[in-house]
Amino acid sequence: MAKVSWTRRSINDLKLIHEFISLDSKFYADRFINKIVSRVEQLIEFPESGRIIPEKEENDLRELIEGNYRIFYRMQRNNVTILRIHNSAKNIK
Repeated sequence: MAKVSWTRRSINDLKLIHEFISLDSKFYADRFINKIVSRVEQLIEFPESGRIIPEKEENDLRELIEGNYRIFYRMQRNNVTILRIHNSAKNIK
């Protein structure tokens, strides 16, 4: 089992995603954030379930996909750190 932690930046990403979707519907914003969090929770049991990030080609940097969002994370032994939640329609900064 892996321990999952979130960076401040990834938590801020979640907040911004929620704010954006809430402009149309708070219900769907809550629902989508819950989907992202559930997707991340799979890493507790299956930390290698994400693919290696193609732009980086480093074994410890991986991503999960949820909708139009890429969930970037770093895997180190039994620790997983969520780095960013990124809209795939935008350029990575």
